[in-house]
Amino acid sequence: MRQGPLAGRYPAVAAMVTLALIPYLALSAALDPLVPVISAQLHMSAQAMSLSSGLGNAAYAVGTVLAVQFAQHLPQRRMLLLYAVVLVIGSVLAASAVNAGMFISGHVLQGAATSMLLIAAAPPLTIGFPRDKLRYTAVIMNMCVFGAVALGPFIGGAQAETQTWRPLFWIIAAIAVLALVMAALTFEDAPPADLDAPRDLPAIALAAVGCGAAFIGAAQLTTHGFGDAAVTIPMFGGLALIVALIVYQFLSPRPLLTVRTMLTSAIPVAGVGVALFAAAASVSATALTANLLLETYNPVHVGLLYLPELAGAIVMAVVFGIVITRKAMHYLPLVGMILLAAGILVFRIAIPGNQPLILVGSALTGLALGATVAPALFVAGFSLQSNSLQRVFAIIELLRAVAAFMVAPIFVHFAVTASTDLLSGTGDALWLGFGLAIGGAVFGIAIYALSGARPQRPNLDEFLDGDDPAWYSPPLLAKLRRGLPPPAAAPVQVSAAAESNGQVFTSPVLFAYDGSELAGCAIRQAAAQLAPQRDALVACVWQPVDVGFTPTDSQHFDADRAGEVKRAAERTAAHGAALAEKAGFRARSVAVEGVPTWKGIVSAADEHNASLIVLGPHRRNGLLGHLQGSVAAAVVAHSATPVLIVPELPVEH
Repeated sequence: MRQGPLAGRYPAVAAMVTLALIPYLALSAALDPLVPVISAQLHMSAQAMSLSSGLGNAAYAVGTVLAVQFAQHLPQRRMLLLYAVVLVIGSVLAASAVNAGMFISGHVLQGAATSMLLIAAAPPLTIGFPRDKLRYTAVIMNMCVFGAVALGPFIGGAQAETQTWRPLFWIIAAIAVLALVMAALTFEDAPPADLDAPRDLPAIALAAVGCGAAFIGAAQLTTHGFGDAAVTIPMFGGLALIVALIVYQFLSPRPLLTVRTMLTSAIPVAGVGVALFAAAASVSATALTANLLLETYNPVHVGLLYLPELAGAIVMAVVFGIVITRKAMHYLPLVGMILLAAGILVFRIAIPGNQPLILVGSALTGLALGATVAPALFVAGFSLQSNSLQRVFAIIELLRAVAAFMVAPIFVHFAVTASTDLLSGTGDALWLGFGLAIGGAVFGIAIYALSGARPQRPNLDEFLDGDDPAWYSPPLLAKLRRGLPPPAAAPVQVSAAAESNGQVFTSPVLFAYDGSELAGCAIRQAAAQLAPQRDALVACVWQPVDVGFTPTDSQHFDADRAGEVKRAAERTAAHGAALAEKAGFRARSVAVEGVPTWKGIVSAADEHNASLIVLGPHRRNGLLGHLQGSVAAAVVAHSATPVLIVPELPVEH
């Protein structure tokens, strides 16, 4: 399996995820103060700019569904590279745009690529590393999404002050290029997640048409009234199609998205609900107050007033990293909703010009952002098996995009048109946002209470193994439903040491076998160099999501489920042991979980007291090949056991 020089290294993979998610999310929050500048230079109307944002947000929502479908049938890490290329293309198109068509096309590609990168890269970062990394992942995910959004108003205001927009867009393009480079450096070839999964074209069509129509309808509010057919037909028609998507996935025997399990279990429903309420209320509050403040202050001044949001998001991201291993994480979204309600209330009191209070409201909103959406997402994800995480992220991000980016234009339109002046309208709209925040908190508490759910400490070992959730989530509204069976006791996991037909193996030769022909060739060539009937241990190193080896049989498995990957690795190792037996060794096999691959090889050699490690390095071709590192070189550098490198035999012509 091809690997980059930084494959399996947590800091590098985390940096890749950060660079991939920041460009579009920061830019989407920075656009508002830049609209007049871009409109003037590209001869775009306000309606065209609104449509550009709407289509970009629709592409972001649809990209979540596309990424899940592609992951089932196409090599996952190669697709991640492709998404990064699309992000670069979209960013360059937008930055170099000379007309509205180029700008809108680039923004749409940015939106689609960002959500596909999120769905492709976030689960490997979450479940592909040991549990001690999970708290860092929580901080990173929180900061990538909400830290970038919180920073957006300031960088947008600072750029608008110069009456230019391209420098910011070229910086965004440069970050996208860095994301592509890191995706190549951390590349670790991985097979499709589940070749047996259906190709769900109706789900993709419903998501694409529904999101596209709904966001286009909301974008029309820039120049049309709420009751105009240009608004109501696409917006409500699109929302109806999104509802139809959820119903269709709920009823489907083999759904693309994890809807049925998520919507019939109490804790996921509470988590998703809180996330949607928080997204709608927080984005609306920021958009409403910024729209009013821009009437009085210049863009950079307004951006500075919102800078405490970033500080609040950072603080709460750290708090989330601390509590993610404790039952206190159940309470964090509730605390966030209370902080959000307080922040909106402070904004309502502060407008139109009490700047100290606006800074306080901004800080409270930042704390609320960090405490609600990402923690609520993980609360929902921990309630399901980890192999569902990609699908859980997809459906939540789709719904969050609809809640956040559709409600805000509606609230802004209400503020402009519902009262005689903008100040009164904004105040009334903020009261609606306050109601959403309180409603979200009440919703979460009610679901827990009426379902008999209780805060629990997550069992992260069970969750990361992929076979069980991190905690028990009762059926939705279980206390109101009679005749439900009691919760089944969690199965007891029993492990036993592997037997080898009574044979005793001491100081074996360790063959690192990844199922490739090159690894098999290394076994056969080593037989000619070593004494016959020597003890051998054939080790296949594996990891969830990225897999790490090439299966030697045609049996399909779910790459996101650790248990299935392990069993496939055991079959692959057994195949390698059979090759070693045929070559004259007394062989046994073992599957070793390890990230990166070289670390699994070294640990297996140490654990089994191997006298020699045998490796067959892979040929590296093309641009990616030149970027790739060598597992063999890493093993030599880190192992105290002698290493035999068996070169690939030349191809005969």
